[in-house]
Amino acid sequence: MADFSSSFDMPSASLSENAEAAELQRLIAVEQQKAQFQAQVHNFTDVCWDKCVDKPSSKLDSRTEICLVSCVERFIDTTLTITNRFTQMVQKGAH
Repeated sequence: MADFSSSFDMPSASLSENAEAAELQRLIAVEQQKAQFQAQVHNFTDVCWDKCVDKPSSKLDSRTEICLVSCVERFIDTTLTITNRFTQMVQKGAH
């Protein structure tokens, strides 16, 4: 009877599976980040639209445009501040 164990290298198969699992985890993390980004954009679109647009029309007037830009910038600045603060807290907790 032929010995097939010498032709099948178990450690390299395990390494390959680990590499595939790591790549899958990376892809899942990327897709989760995309979904979070899209949710964030949807959220500030809703908030800023409700705050700045009185009546929809075919063109934005300058007041509405300035309001929308300021609203989005504040939203992004606030999100970055919270994210940075959370990162600092996590790093302090890890040390």
